[in-house]
Amino acid sequence: MKKLFILLFSFLTISVHAEAAAEGGEFRPGDLIMHHIADDYSWHFADGVTLYLPVILIDNGTPQVFSSSNFYDENHALVPYNGYVLNHGHIYRADANGQPAADQSSLLDFSITKNVASLFASVILLFAVFLTIAGSYKKNRGKAPSGIQSFFEPIIIFVRDEIAKGNIGPKYERYMPYLLTIFFFIWFNNLLGLMPGGANLTGNIAVTLVLATLTLLITVFSGNKSYWGHIFATPGVPKWLSPIMIPVELIGILTKPFSLMVRLFANITAGHIIILSLFSLIFIFQSVAVAPISVAFAIFMFFLELLVALLQAYIFTLLSAMYFGGAVEEHDHVGDHGHGDGAH
Repeated sequence: MKKLFILLFSFLTISVHAEAAAEGGEFRPGDLIMHHIADDYSWHFADGVTLYLPVILIDNGTPQVFSSSNFYDENHALVPYNGYVLNHGHIYRADANGQPAADQSSLLDFSITKNVASLFASVILLFAVFLTIAGSYKKNRGKAPSGIQSFFEPIIIFVRDEIAKGNIGPKYERYMPYLLTIFFFIWFNNLLGLMPGGANLTGNIAVTLVLATLTLLITVFSGNKSYWGHIFATPGVPKWLSPIMIPVELIGILTKPFSLMVRLFANITAGHIIILSLFSLIFIFQSVAVAPISVAFAIFMFFLELLVALLQAYIFTLLSAMYFGGAVEEHDHVGDHGHGDGAH
């Protein structure tokens, strides 16, 4: 019932957007969807409930700090402020006509956007949850887990035994902090993105790029002699093929985290777009008859997205562990060559 309430609340929020759009003309589902999945300088939770975030600019070395609410007038129309203008989700220097000026050099934007605020909120939530769990472990040392500890302990053990141990091997312990962090960070933010007014943090390709880059760096710096030997001198491959095989292997190192980045970004963003598109059908067709079908499919997709939220966290963590395992695995080159000669 709680999840259904959340979904219905989201529906009411969308209907308000639709009504507001209808007053000004034709309902535009694309604007509604992009408003939800894109980053912004304000955080809209529901009609009349908007959190205006701080704008932090460094213009020619001079800091400029003010609220993003200054970019909106009483009718919520965009207006220039203090020589700057908000245009298509970005802040620019404004010219005399209130349009983005030609010269934007030396303007650095460090603003707290919706995704950044959501990131801070999720980090605070993660700290609160796991500091509580750590306290429970100290308090109940040698006793059966209770409360929130009893819920998360099986998940933590699953990540350790099924993901880390099974794919990395004896050296798994050094990677456990990262694997647990990445698993719960992705899972929590996937779920937060499904809440009414939630930010599409894990559906932002810049965020997934950073996560994938962290996995890449850990893999590269964990690579042992055997790992790099398979890249620069692949066993069983003639030396004359090395000019071809080495670039292919190096490209393979980059394509693995690239797939992590795109997979998480695409799956989370696609889920949000589908749910919002299904609700938008009601206002596109302007028919009550379409409402039950749209709502039914949207509810189905919502519960499916709850599964996807967990599944994507699992897949990202699993593949990261597999890459780490490949980097630290010891290979018996002599045995490989001997086996190859015997086969011939």
